[in-house]
Amino acid sequence: MELYLDLNSQPCRSVFMFARAVGIPFEFKLVDLPTGQQYGEEFGKISALRKVPVMKDGRFVLTESVAILKYLVQKHSVADHWYPADLQQRARVNEYLSWQHTNLRAHGSKVFLLKLMFPVIMDAEVPKDKMDAAIEDLNKSLMLLEEHFLQNKPFIVGDKISLADVVAVAEIMQPVGSGIDVFASRPKLAAWRERVKKEVGENLFEEANDTIMKVGSLPEKMRNNSQLEKLKPMFRKIFS
Repeated sequence: MELYLDLNSQPCRSVFMFARAVGIPFEFKLVDLPTGQQYGEEFGKISALRKVPVMKDGRFVLTESVAILKYLVQKHSVADHWYPADLQQRARVNEYLSWQHTNLRAHGSKVFLLKLMFPVIMDAEVPKDKMDAAIEDLNKSLMLLEEHFLQNKPFIVGDKISLADVVAVAEIMQPVGSGIDVFASRPKLAAWRERVKKEVGENLFEEANDTIMKVGSLPEKMRNNSQLEKLKPMFRKIFS
């Protein structure tokens, strides 16, 4: 099995952490997003969507991180707590995975893009009102994660880690990598992160997040990207 990944990407990190944590063997195929490798001819043969992660299992190619995670769970013999067989517990995992796309993922990504990509794409400082609004939206999503999904449980679905926790922590580390320490004023969330880190393995957690925690060089890498012109219309739509 091959996984096409760039650990700058939070969905890639969730797939990488899960597969490694449960011992699913795979070949890591780097798709260097900042240099525009996703637009190259070779990657286009793998996925017309030109996004990562992508899983290639024999001749079977699958895109979208949540679909890949569920496929891996159902193909391999992993502990039940990752994606419980119990109908209602599985529904709770699915509930979080459905919610996060337009909430924590969307808002954390926007903060990250404004902090690091806006100055490159727009050749200007980020307007304070845009950044303030993005951080406010992120804070609202983090509050919902704490109060609605996590509550007073060790993990999102209960006493044991699940796919929901791995996806959530990968998303949260994105704004953290851009310099927004969302854990500083949230001791409950910080304690949850430490439990997740322990369950997946501290070394693995650090390996998965090493790229995003050293992301300060990304803007310069983007400036030297020959594919930058292809990215500008997409980013300008996000930033408008």
